[in-house]
Amino acid sequence: MQHPVFGQKITGADYQSRYGVYAIIPDATETELVLIQAPNGAWFLPGGEIETDENHHEALSRELLEELGATASIGAFLGQADEYFYSRHRDTHFYHPAYLYVVSDFKEVQQPLEDFNRIGWFPIAEAKTKLKRDSHRWGIDRWLEQKDN
Repeated sequence: MQHPVFGQKITGADYQSRYGVYAIIPDATETELVLIQAPNGAWFLPGGEIETDENHHEALSRELLEELGATASIGAFLGQADEYFYSRHRDTHFYHPAYLYVVSDFKEVQQPLEDFNRIGWFPIAEAKTKLKRDSHRWGIDRWLEQKDN
């Protein structure tokens, strides 16, 4: 199965690869999702860059602790969605494959290690409108499709 690609790859631009893993974390009623707001105001799914020598589960577990102060059970792999974008903050073009998972048994165990982010729970439709990355919206749609089947 071919994965979706979002954004526009600009001919001649030098792209840096940034591999990321992200979580769809619904509340107990599966009507709201948790999002992270970065200091620049952009909203994202919880997760982030996969560091050297980490597998998807290790990276996502680390990111959930850093961003949410939480542990969780990492469930179904929803798929990969690639995205091309330019970061004004880093003055860099990125090729960003995003690996998306469903997460359950979400449990806050400590204060988030990254205290500069904002955490918010939103109804699913509102969460989708807030997200900066199309790949993250695609992950929510994949989750909803699988959940309804």
